[in-house]
Amino acid sequence: MALTDIAATLQQALTRKPLDNSIKFDCGDDGAITLDGDTAHLDGRDADCTIRISEPNLAKLIAGKLNPMTAFAMGKIKVSGDMSVALKLSQLLG
Repeated sequence: MALTDIAATLQQALTRKPLDNSIKFDCGDDGAITLDGDTAHLDGRDADCTIRISEPNLAKLIAGKLNPMTAFAMGKIKVSGDMSVALKLSQLLG
């Protein structure tokens, strides 16, 4: 799943449940997706919380095939900024 497809999936979720804060998924050289309010942007703008994750693992996370807590414990996800914002991600994906 390409980053554009992931952003489209996240956009659909944001349409149903907008965020109060912003979250950036930083996929390194593959690019970034920033969720802000009810919009998924395909760029690395500033955000309240940054989640560093590979593009393949982000696709698994969005598809429900990667548990965020397990991924965090295994070092597949690194979180910086406001950790409470990262916890809101489960309500968006759930």
